[in-house]
Amino acid sequence: MIRSAGMTRRQLRRELRQKRRALKPHEQHQAARRLYRQLAQHPLFRRARHIALYLPNDGEIDPRLLMREAQRRGKATYLPSLQPWPRTRMKFQRVRPNERLIRNRFGIAEPARTAKGHRPVWALDMLIMPLVGFDEQGGRLGMGGGFYDRSLAFLARRKNRHKPTLLGVAHECQKVDRIPLEPWDVPVHATISDRRWYQGKGVNGQRCG
Repeated sequence: MIRSAGMTRRQLRRELRQKRRALKPHEQHQAARRLYRQLAQHPLFRRARHIALYLPNDGEIDPRLLMREAQRRGKATYLPSLQPWPRTRMKFQRVRPNERLIRNRFGIAEPARTAKGHRPVWALDMLIMPLVGFDEQGGRLGMGGGFYDRSLAFLARRKNRHKPTLLGVAHECQKVDRIPLEPWDVPVHATISDRRWYQGKGVNGQRCG
């Protein structure tokens, strides 16, 4: 576990990205399998009908086994889709098995944008998002672009909301004793690493379960 005392968010982000990129292919494969076992039979995943995930990049833990399992069970799955304008926004677009994807401006594959395939974030049951770093209090450190925070900013205005369940996923080596937070950071309900669950407080103090 990394000690964050005296480190800026930028320094933490650089060190944590190096750690996950240093993982060997077989370690990434094992981590993906362990993540799958942590989540595939969990009641939250089993109950969810509309699940947003992501495609791994930059050493992120790979959730594609979960996406395929969700599709096998007849659940609707979604991936982030960056918007041409404003360029700091993203939406969640439905993706189906074997669907052809396109590359966004960061070189990450995403579904083609269609009005019919878009689902508002508030209508998702579960949102599984990648982390650069995490702590046991539900704090999360992202890539720094603010895409997820902007998409989820509306949650701070809702006192009694039940979805989406926000789950951060990461390698265990990305754990930090405490993430230095900013006012706009949206906490997760729980973080799942390749080793265990970490229960967070989530938005408005709501816990996961």
